[in-house]
Amino acid sequence: MRYILFSAVLCLLLGVGVFDLCAADGPATFKVSEFNFQRPSQWEWVEVNSAMRKAQLKVVGAGAKEAAEVVFYYFGAGSGGGTDANVARWLGQFEEPKEKTHAQVDPVTVGQTKVTYVKAEGTYRSGMPGGPVTPMANYALVGAVIEGAEGSVFVKMTGPAAVAKAAQADFRKMVESALKR
Repeated sequence: MRYILFSAVLCLLLGVGVFDLCAADGPATFKVSEFNFQRPSQWEWVEVNSAMRKAQLKVVGAGAKEAAEVVFYYFGAGSGGGTDANVARWLGQFEEPKEKTHAQVDPVTVGQTKVTYVKAEGTYRSGMPGGPVTPMANYALVGAVIEGAEGSVFVKMTGPAAVAKAAQADFRKMVESALKR
């Protein structure tokens, strides 16, 4: 308790917010499958509470009123479904038809690795597949399917459209940081 209080007072004296201190608590780099990702410094580390999630980050928007989540999934070689199936499932999580979500699917190759980036926005249906869903209006999804030698890694950011759109460049930079060999 003393450390937290001391750290908060020190941050205030130095002009650094407590948010910055909390964001620094998680690892700056982390591994999912064969890939080592660099977490954007302003994004917060979140402890995962599901065996399906291999890492999780929080992206706080301007004014710290809204946040997006970034989740990393890895199921092993040959598991988790293919790229096209996952892209279709992600885009199917919106109430609106694909053409009304401004959906974009962008397959690229970075070094030797194929990455499929996905973007969409609209009313996102949050919830577990097959379970109850909560419609989230004005939400966006920014995703990447990274096809690795040990199986695909699925990275999915969802949250308020303004927050997700503002974080797109950092998202892509983080994904591609893991592909530099």
